[in-house]
Amino acid sequence: MTNTEPQNQPWTDQELAPIRDKVYSYIKDAILGGEYKAGDRLVERNLAEKLKISRTPIREALFKLESQRFVSTIPRKGVVVNEISRDEILEVFLILSSLETLAVRLAAQKINEETIAEFDREIDTLQRIQENPAELDGEELHMEVNLRYNDLIGKASKNIRLHEMLTELKDYVRAFSNLSKHTPGRTMEALGEHLDILVAVRNGQADLAESYARVHIEKAKRTYMKSSL
Repeated sequence: MTNTEPQNQPWTDQELAPIRDKVYSYIKDAILGGEYKAGDRLVERNLAEKLKISRTPIREALFKLESQRFVSTIPRKGVVVNEISRDEILEVFLILSSLETLAVRLAAQKINEETIAEFDREIDTLQRIQENPAELDGEELHMEVNLRYNDLIGKASKNIRLHEMLTELKDYVRAFSNLSKHTPGRTMEALGEHLDILVAVRNGQADLAESYARVHIEKAKRTYMKSSL
């Protein structure tokens, strides 16, 4: 029988779990980054050849992405990238509003010297960006700042499950974040909102941090919904 699996694969069978994670992250990031758009087919054979690995981790990654509703399996067509509806966007923001406000409240209540040092570094970064917006030039840098903010709040809440749920939701938000990236002034406005939240959490002001977070999410929702019309 002829071996049809890609040759010279860089990852060994003993590293199957790390391979699965890498493949999942690769495909998810490609969807979130717009390389794969709504309606595009994700063919196991093509992905396996591109990544020079067997189809098994590809199949497992696609199954996980389908469970998270990034893709769907359609009869006679295969795995296709999902289109995100306005109803789904509203649903995500409704959940996000509850979870993120809870996270910032917990973070403010559990703030300590170690956490304060991390918050101070990020606060300094955001203040510097506000003074020199050109420093944030480029979508990748903007996304990096957002990811750092989300990770900092999630870890500071000291609630692992909440952090995981927020990370998954934020990934889903990234799938339609391109709708508002061209909205004039929104990027810097959002970073200013992040700064207000971080300062309130850093100072242990739970009520204020929660209030800022609720306003931030509501503004983000309005921007996305307006852009999707």
